[in-house]
Amino acid sequence: MAKKAVKKSRSENKWRYKYRLVVLNEDTFEEKVSFKLSRLNVFVVGTLSAVALIAATIVLVAFTTLREYIPGYASTDLKRQAVSLVEVTDSLSQIISYNERYIERIRMVLKGDYAPSQIENDSLDLPFNLDTTTVVLTPIREDSILRARVALEDRYNLFESNANALETALFTPVSGLITQGFDPEIKHYAIDITAVEDAPVKAITSGTVVFSEWTSDTGYVIMIQHRNGMLSVYKHNGALLKNQGDQVLAGEVVAAVGNTGEYSTGAHLHFELWEKDRPVNPLNYIDFN
Repeated sequence: MAKKAVKKSRSENKWRYKYRLVVLNEDTFEEKVSFKLSRLNVFVVGTLSAVALIAATIVLVAFTTLREYIPGYASTDLKRQAVSLVEVTDSLSQIISYNERYIERIRMVLKGDYAPSQIENDSLDLPFNLDTTTVVLTPIREDSILRARVALEDRYNLFESNANALETALFTPVSGLITQGFDPEIKHYAIDITAVEDAPVKAITSGTVVFSEWTSDTGYVIMIQHRNGMLSVYKHNGALLKNQGDQVLAGEVVAAVGNTGEYSTGAHLHFELWEKDRPVNPLNYIDFN
């Protein structure tokens, strides 16, 4: 028992033994700094330092923005910003895609690189054709009364009829003689109209100028986007009076007849009319007489 008590007393004394840590000058052995230490002091200081370091780390992670740099600790604001950026990126992608298609459409109109679709419109309705012989087409009494009432109202509604007439009327772009007509077989998707040089070229209806520039092949070109997917194109002009982005009214002068461009053979207007990305014969829409 006495030996065990002595060993215990010695082990306890080891923790309290004083040690001296001295910093000396290597050349002169002059004492610069000295510290009195014990094992117990070193243990206590080390433990407190470790606890303080752990506590500081927890505080930084829990209450500062540094936690956002640790995987799995992304903040709600960052997540919200990420979602917002994804939405903006998706919207920009759609806008870029639309602009690319629109630019490709303008390029196609400028160069006349139109390839008609191999699918006939009527063929899309083949799976839904019905046998009309089995359908009863005789109107009932109520239907006949309603039709008569609507016809009577439309007959005397002068304002509505005049508005519709003005809505569908298209102005003649220039007065002159048609020298070449619309011929898709030779890729001439336009009509050529001879006219006096510097004669006014008018917009067929109201719209927005989407292209107004010089091209080497067709000279000064102006394109106007109208409602319902209609696009009018005026080529070989001598001068352009409207810029891209301008709003024009029906019958407003947008250019002057000229003889510009490599493909031009004299003063005339090369006029094209496109409807929903398909060239159409302007004579079917405008009276040039």
